[in-house]
Amino acid sequence: MQDRRRGQERRRTNRFQVELDVEWENSTGRFPGALNDVNLDGCFVLSSGDVNDGEYVKIYVPAADGTKTAFAGRIANHVFDIGFGVKFDELSALQRDILFQIVRDFEKS
Repeated sequence: MQDRRRGQERRRTNRFQVELDVEWENSTGRFPGALNDVNLDGCFVLSSGDVNDGEYVKIYVPAADGTKTAFAGRIANHVFDIGFGVKFDELSALQRDILFQIVRDFEKS
């Protein structure tokens, strides 16, 4: 089996391993998942949901105060019954700060 992480279509920046329960949404509804790795370009979500490459999705990341921040993007790749990679749309300063905080929290643990 070919490693999906090799080849010309690889990311330019390293991703950071995290473990965070999230929700994700596409045109068919909202579903649970788990953020597995992340950087400022995108993330990988563990979920058995049915998605297609190029599909628009939103990832809802919870904050300590109970609110959720939405990150929008397109499915860059997916592995059936395992999860999918998302390339984020342009991030706001607040979204960047949230991602930095997530990485910092997991580097401490």
